[in-house]
Amino acid sequence: MAHQIKIFCDFDGTITTKDVGEHMFLEFGDGDKAYSIFQRWVRKEIGFTQERRELFDLITDLTAIDFDKFLKTIEIGYGFNEFVQFCNQNSLDLTILSDGMDYYIKKILSNNGFDNLLYHSNSMVFTEDGPKVSFPYSDEECKECANCKRNHIIENSSDDDITIYIGDGYSDTCPIQYVDYIFAKKTLLKFCEKERISYYPFKNFKDVVNRIKPLLEKKRIKKRHQAVLKRKSVYAQG
Repeated sequence: MAHQIKIFCDFDGTITTKDVGEHMFLEFGDGDKAYSIFQRWVRKEIGFTQERRELFDLITDLTAIDFDKFLKTIEIGYGFNEFVQFCNQNSLDLTILSDGMDYYIKKILSNNGFDNLLYHSNSMVFTEDGPKVSFPYSDEECKECANCKRNHIIENSSDDDITIYIGDGYSDTCPIQYVDYIFAKKTLLKFCEKERISYYPFKNFKDVVNRIKPLLEKKRIKKRHQAVLKRKSVYAQG
């Protein structure tokens, strides 16, 4: 294949059928306070790192045992297994980019037989005082997410690669601006329409596979001009 295709995929609500982080705070924290904190972030009154810290402060008595039981109820989206097989069969690099926590991402992937998938996320560990979080991939210039997905895309792809992003939410609105092809649903779809960014709507991963297959048959895959310009602006900043 002439082109190296790099696929980046959101986790919560995209790979999983529901947003694990959101349901975590509803299940083990104060739902009303959690919603209020989330809305402050949506209005850009606080950054995502602060939002996460405030949300975790609402959880005071959560144990790893209780959380692991909760994680076993989380389901993987329809067609994801076939999508992973499709990527492997066609030598397509697949990387999960999540503003969620590595603890539950690793557990959920393992519970469903996807131990070998690469992911970048925020970090969470359980201590005697409950869950503690850290943000190893934060970027001071980026207020959209704690785990800067844009940086991961730039660092893990070249200008010669064809980049694809699959997502559904607020934390995906920044990284999609730096890729060639976008698969969007829910909040991300509305953002793309509002900002007039070209995208493919999808309901499940079989939709994604059916859209990518024709790309593989092309001798030349067209890159998205606005994404090329966005990437160049990042390179220019050093």
